[in-house]
Amino acid sequence: MVFVDGGKEGDGGEEKGGGRRRRGKGRRPVEVRKGATTGGAAEARERVAAAGGGEGKGGDGGRSAGRVGGEGGVGTWGGRWSWWRGCEFGGSLFSERERERERERVRDDEEGPEDPVAGGGGGLALVFTLVVLSIQSSFFTRIRKSDRDSLEVHQTLLDFQSRLQQCVASRGLGLRAEIIDHCKLVLKFPEGTNSTWYNEQFKIFEPLEYRYDVCEAILLWEQYRNMTTVLTREYLDVRPDGWLEYAAKRIAQLGADKCYNRSLCEEHLNLILPAKPPFHPRQFRTCAVVGNSGDLLKTEFGQEIDEHDAVFRDNEAPVNEKYAKHVGLKRDFRLVVRGAARNMVAILNGSSDEVLIIKSVTHRDFNAMIKELPNPVYLFQGIVLRRGAKGTGMKSIELALSMCDIVDIYGFTVDPGYTEWTRYFSAPRKGHNPLQGRAYYQLLECLGVIRIHSPMRAQRKQDWSDVPSKEVIAGAHAAALRLKKTGTGQPDDLGPYTNCRIWGEVDPDSGPVSGSPDMGEIRRNSNYKKWEVLPFDSLRREAREQYAQMGGVSLYKMDGNKLDDLVCVRHLRSSS
Repeated sequence: MVFVDGGKEGDGGEEKGGGRRRRGKGRRPVEVRKGATTGGAAEARERVAAAGGGEGKGGDGGRSAGRVGGEGGVGTWGGRWSWWRGCEFGGSLFSERERERERERVRDDEEGPEDPVAGGGGGLALVFTLVVLSIQSSFFTRIRKSDRDSLEVHQTLLDFQSRLQQCVASRGLGLRAEIIDHCKLVLKFPEGTNSTWYNEQFKIFEPLEYRYDVCEAILLWEQYRNMTTVLTREYLDVRPDGWLEYAAKRIAQLGADKCYNRSLCEEHLNLILPAKPPFHPRQFRTCAVVGNSGDLLKTEFGQEIDEHDAVFRDNEAPVNEKYAKHVGLKRDFRLVVRGAARNMVAILNGSSDEVLIIKSVTHRDFNAMIKELPNPVYLFQGIVLRRGAKGTGMKSIELALSMCDIVDIYGFTVDPGYTEWTRYFSAPRKGHNPLQGRAYYQLLECLGVIRIHSPMRAQRKQDWSDVPSKEVIAGAHAAALRLKKTGTGQPDDLGPYTNCRIWGEVDPDSGPVSGSPDMGEIRRNSNYKKWEVLPFDSLRREAREQYAQMGGVSLYKMDGNKLDDLVCVRHLRSSS
């Protein structure tokens, strides 16, 4: 007698061990006839299967024999042993009793399978098992893919951090970067750096190291490349309570905390409120942002500054022949705080088309002056950064980045040795911390946001090869965005609109230009509205392509400093 395998080890299976065979429960005795041939292998396999053996596809491994129903298989020792014996002993494996059982099974097979719904739960159980296995397989496949994606994202960001670290070492004039993880790093000044700026609020001197979240920084500053940074009528129309609440915040001495009388608020704002954005992302290729630092007098960047497509200046910085070789003469945009805006007539003297952008609020006294000026005047729309460098210079960079491909900065205190801020046209003053500003500007340069020009950099050949390339920065931006989406559960199919919180639609051909009925003769006859009525087709090709890629959507910041806090306005022309 031989024993057809009926189970795994410990469950009636035949186990090889120490040269002995043991019988366990579940093994069936069958009759063997000497003279059996090896022909009819297929028939033998069917009979073995009918008797309880099985030719399975998978293997149980180890020393165990094949399981009933095919869990053992050709790939295992137990499965091969069962199948070989079925072939070897051919057609007389069974006793009469076993043959009778086989005939009953054949009749069952001919009658067809049992209705899983009407006749029993076997079919349902099989279907249920297959569904569960399919779900489990899909689930674990997604987990494995998610793990691979996460590793890839982290590795991309770590590689970028390494590139950024090399950039700081090469261009930071003593600064060095220490990587904390895939997103965070610390910029450190050398020991012995003179820290003389004293914070009266916290009773501490300016620190020598600053921690930054690179993932957040690259998302924030790349976002500005698609932003609108001028307050418009479409923004107030689309933003919830835009006219009631937000408009009131942009008008000084309104006499109320809200615009309960909208007509009154419109009278204050209409003079400087365009219907749609007068400026566009990528409108200019190269732009110079000129600060007011006294280190401009140590260089002669004037001609280089004037060669840019657009020049941005701030507050009351003079532009005249006295300083021409240091700061240039070109005047395109000027960002002013409320105090400087009071002197706008003197500031704009000598230029009829320099665009004046007021950083905070308008005022009835401002309006009285604007009505007599030929210059375009608007309100800045954007958040106030509460990190890194402070002041109008940083807002000028935001303004320029929303219009320009390349932003070069001049006249920012970024070289070692300074203990206070200086002006090229007046006495030094305190109020800013040079070390913090220097660290943050260096971070922005190595993020590809700006290019720094200063006295200590003026004598060397400007080689930007140690700044990460656009492709590398784009890869890091994509990785940081994927990391953010994973952390917040955002869908992947939002494209450039990931951070849109509020949506609205307007007709770009409708709405009035800025102005008021009581403007003076000079303004009425000037070209102050030229940017608002500029034909779209006259924009440079890159600006038109960018507009198309954004689907004709303008992005605006709301309040706070959140990445996902945008008002998004889609421009759709009416069918009429």
